[in-house]
Amino acid sequence: MINKQQSIEKVLNSIQQSANHSNRLVDDITLVAVSKTQPIEDIMTVYETGIRHFGENRVAELAEKATQLKDLRDLQWHFIGHLQTRQSKLVAKYADYFHAVDRVKIAQHLSKHLQELNRVLPVFIEINISGEKSKGGFNCANWKNNQEQRNDLLAAIKIIASLPNLNIQGLMTMAPFKAEKEFIRNIFKQLYQLSEWLNAELPTLKAKELSMGMSGDFGIAVEEGASYVRIGTAIFGKKRSD
Repeated sequence: MINKQQSIEKVLNSIQQSANHSNRLVDDITLVAVSKTQPIEDIMTVYETGIRHFGENRVAELAEKATQLKDLRDLQWHFIGHLQTRQSKLVAKYADYFHAVDRVKIAQHLSKHLQELNRVLPVFIEINISGEKSKGGFNCANWKNNQEQRNDLLAAIKIIASLPNLNIQGLMTMAPFKAEKEFIRNIFKQLYQLSEWLNAELPTLKAKELSMGMSGDFGIAVEEGASYVRIGTAIFGKKRSD
């Protein structure tokens, strides 16, 4: 049985060390405990250590857990998975953040439901920097040299930014699960650089937050500018089977 208190302390210490190494303030980094497949009692154990941000990637599971824990007013739910349009109403209702806007259509559906619910949802634009076919998001694998990729992203973000009740926080990406550290570092560095370029192109956007880094690479992500790290295994242990 993993000791979650010790696991969280270890993760927080690692975040602190990486922040210090890159001359960053640790208060600028939010730890999202990825609680997918974890039971309510384990979420409560982590909550009682002071963690307030939790990540889910299945809509039904998000809705069920958010309903069960609705009395915890300061608990923030992050939906971090791919979202189908038919599921968007539940995310609009229950999520406090959405990390995977990977197409204009899903943003439009979310905006519609959010207006009906009178809610505002902070969102991240999902970016595929690595070029892996298994990864979702806007294709920006060669954004520095490919004008079409830059134009497509700019056009999409302009539309999404104009939609009511959505608040673009910044960009999100995932590095390959198995890769050399320097390759992973380059993925995160490129997302930071893309964010800087994007905000220079669209000065009114003000969307400089970066959601990147998981259990195996969050230290590198923090060093390269992550403001939200999504950590499951390092806190909860290996995920439970369905």
